[in-house]
Amino acid sequence: MVIEVVLNIIHPFHRFVGRDMMEDLKYPMKGNTVPAWSVPLYAVLLPITVFICFYLRRRDVYDLHHSVLGLLFAVLITGVLTDSIKDAVGRPRPDFFWRCFPDGVAVYDKLGGVVCHGEASDIKEGHKSFPSGHTSWSFAGLGFLSLYLCGKIKVFDRKGHIAKLCIVFFPLLLACLVGISRVDDYWHHWQDVFAGGLLGLVVATFCYSQFFPPPYNDDGWGPYAYFVAMEESRVIANVNRDSAAVQDTEDRRVTNQVANRRNGDHLFTPFTYLSPTLEAMEMGQK
Repeated sequence: MVIEVVLNIIHPFHRFVGRDMMEDLKYPMKGNTVPAWSVPLYAVLLPITVFICFYLRRRDVYDLHHSVLGLLFAVLITGVLTDSIKDAVGRPRPDFFWRCFPDGVAVYDKLGGVVCHGEASDIKEGHKSFPSGHTSWSFAGLGFLSLYLCGKIKVFDRKGHIAKLCIVFFPLLLACLVGISRVDDYWHHWQDVFAGGLLGLVVATFCYSQFFPPPYNDDGWGPYAYFVAMEESRVIANVNRDSAAVQDTEDRRVTNQVANRRNGDHLFTPFTYLSPTLEAMEMGQK
């Protein structure tokens, strides 16, 4: 989170933008169809709400903990990677002309490079086109949710329920629509959206695989930690059961041997050596 904040404070690389390049950068400045504040709502809070619903049904704290942890890792790692690439590449947005020259009067230096006189914040944001942050975050959060649902409802149970696929693809469809809106708003080129979606989905897959088996696995419905805890509990139960059975058998053997000695049978003794004191106590003598 600290790295993410720093990456948003520093200035991106200001690559050379010449007169001839402006032909593709004169799209009008528009607002965001999907505002930035809404991205954490549908990419983080929505999946967590789904995780909580499954927790209320199964009461599996391992599943809740690891799903939230994996989701947060996915979106934060994606955010760091996205903003690092944004700052390093410095690709101008499709509406860069109007960010650079808000009055429409273009000014160039002797080398043909732009001399911007617009708002500093608009110019800074204008050099952060590649890749799309909205799209990468959307595919990271909603892609993780899609993988989670894929395992929970057992999409790959070899029964051919198409309705399950519809449920799994819905979060991905929502992420795709967010990416399309970034192109429609002229905030990104299509390559920015494609790269952002691919980045977010790859990171989500890696983070999901850290905590959950593959969705097509027979154990894909639960986290690794759950199965580890169940195996440990099973081992402990077996050890306790075996220990109790062994102790009970040993107690019965000792009791039988003591009874035999009291009946005059001195062929067996529960002790590894003969002691007059122990024998006297065993026979009830003082």
